[in-house]
Amino acid sequence: MSNNDLFSMQGKLVLVTGASSGLGKHFAQVLAGAGATVLLSARNVEKLQQVLDQIQAAGGKAYAVAMDVSKSSSVNTAMANIAQQHGVPDVLINNAGQSIAKPMLEQTEDDWDQILDTNLKGCWLVGTEFARALAAAGKPGAIVNIASILGERVGGAVGPYAISKAGLVQATKAMALELARYHIRVNAILPGYVATEMNSEFLASELGDKLRKRIPTRQFCELSDLTGPLLLLASNAGAGMTGACVAVDRGHLVSAL
Repeated sequence: MSNNDLFSMQGKLVLVTGASSGLGKHFAQVLAGAGATVLLSARNVEKLQQVLDQIQAAGGKAYAVAMDVSKSSSVNTAMANIAQQHGVPDVLINNAGQSIAKPMLEQTEDDWDQILDTNLKGCWLVGTEFARALAAAGKPGAIVNIASILGERVGGAVGPYAISKAGLVQATKAMALELARYHIRVNAILPGYVATEMNSEFLASELGDKLRKRIPTRQFCELSDLTGPLLLLASNAGAGMTGACVAVDRGHLVSAL
């Protein structure tokens, strides 16, 4: 196998949650470009249409799947439909997530539930159903959880988000341990701050600029920074990796205290 073939996703069926925008949209486009058939997942399939059109216009293969990762009934139905229509996926990109920026004393129980149910419980629910399907089929596979550098450090006004991502780091290790016997690899990417629909306004603000100046490289991440790590963990190039949490943050985590 040549070095180029190592990173190929040719012939692979990949499920990407939260694929309608931001990181999920980028991941879906990268994987389709590497040869995968991509299953785009979101609560509202109408929001996936633009991503679907872009992938197909570029010559890639993609399909839309309705799934609310925070509800087991929705996850179970979606996974059953996927298996019936497309077969059991080879790779899962557990990307669905959200944040609500508020100081701790203003956060509500509903805020907590919304963030933790999507970011942490959702990852566990989808990962479990995906792994069950692979194990039943006797098929190897890979899970890539999208965590955050806030899973290892913390920031103001994002308590529940940081807590959910810290849980996701530990979930990656727990899943890797238990699924190794089924030849399912589980790793995580911990992105630094990347400008997306979720945070672009903050990053462009005065507070965002102060944050940028605390990064050793004085740079926020670009979406393209995540392309290589994604393909490494999703493809045969990462065959020897499981339980790894890879920070892609332009040095943010090693900033001096």
